[in-house]
Amino acid sequence: MDNFPSQQVEHAATYADEYFTRLAAASKTIDRDAVERAARLIAETAAAGKRIYCCGNGGSAAISNHLVCDCVKGIRTDSTLRPQVVSLSSNIEIITAIGNDIGYDQIFRFQLESLAHPGDLLIVISSSGGSPNIVTALEWARENGVTSIAMTGFSGGASRQLADISLHVEADNYGIIEDLHQSLMHLLAQYTRQKHIADPARLPEIKF
Repeated sequence: MDNFPSQQVEHAATYADEYFTRLAAASKTIDRDAVERAARLIAETAAAGKRIYCCGNGGSAAISNHLVCDCVKGIRTDSTLRPQVVSLSSNIEIITAIGNDIGYDQIFRFQLESLAHPGDLLIVISSSGGSPNIVTALEWARENGVTSIAMTGFSGGASRQLADISLHVEADNYGIIEDLHQSLMHLLAQYTRQKHIADPARLPEIKF
């Protein structure tokens, strides 16, 4: 895995060609067995009436918030599942209160301590996999019967080892990693929805 870009590129079209080539290559590094297990876990958690929590920093926070939309509205529409999904990255008031009064590394863990129960699922999104607030959330989940999925890039950091299921992208460019985390979020939601469509005969007419 080499740095991209390693030197200045004069033309945007040339950059685009290289970016998309590397995006495609990185997509092939994602463990498909892990994708299968993640999809099964998401569906089982929703079917059991348990909650799914998700979190991330920066661009990964945006993916976390988007995940709520694609699960609560996306998966639910036309299907037999009713996912309960909460993004721990969405409430700026509680995030800043915890960060200011307790510590930024506790912003997700502290919320989990109040909200999560055994059998729930935590999905973390972290390009580095080493963000302290992500790692402490995973540690708490492991200690308290909450299963976990981690989407990571670069080396994967501690998150890659702590999570029950690792969806790791072998890449060193934040944009490529985040693009593929977004794709994983979309494909897991879409797959789960079509798998649990209430009337499979309607599948050709349903938009995803």
